Amino acid sequence: MKLYIANRRYSSWSLRGWLAAKQSGLPFEEVMVDIYADGWAAQKTEGVFGEGNSRVPILEDDGAVVWNALAIIDWLDRKSGGTKFWPTEPKARAFATSIAAEMQAGFLPLRQNCPMNCMRHYPGWTVAPDAEADVARIDWLWRTAIERFGGPWLGGAEWGGADILFSAVVSRLTTYDVKLSPLSDAYRARAIAHPLVAEWIAAAADETRLLPHYEF
Repeated sequence: MKLYIANRRYSSWSLRGWLAAKQSGLPFEEVMVDIYADGWAAQKTEGVFGEGNSRVPILEDDGAVVWNALAIIDWLDRKSGGTKFWPTEPKARAFATSIAAEMQAGFLPLRQNCPMNCMRHYPGWTVAPDAEADVARIDWLWRTAIERFGGPWLGGAEWGGADILFSAVVSRLTTYDVKLSPLSDAYRARAIAHPLVAEWIAAAADETRLLPHYEF
């Protein structure tokens, strides 16, 4: 398998795809693409990138091309035996898959107001009013997941698909010092310290490309 990702510092969707590949336990080759390079405009319309709508992450597996974080998780879940991403208890699975899908499709104001930069911390950042509604919803989802299913993760005892989908949100809320309820903030602290997330952040520290519009 090959997993195409972009800059670790800024690419929230690359983080999700990479975490999914690592969680699967399956061997894969990591291919870094520079989506900010001058040549990307031509490259993004070709091959797997054209098929994946010019976005990363993209997983290539024996001729199959999979894009979109949830699709990648679904592919890897099936390939790795169906035990590594979702709870087995039906109610927990229903909640975890639903909030993962909500994350995939929503929270645009938060994304726009708090772009991912896993190497920065901005205490006292003022969250825009429309993004505050996103934060309130995320806080409720996390708190409800922990209360209903016992934690420490969003699906219960095991870290999995829902945590992977929310990983970049965890990074954003950490970077911009966003205030949460105690239960949700404790989850945020656990999630940012997860070994795979920490591995991604450590690798991001070695990257040298900086984009001024993401550096405040």
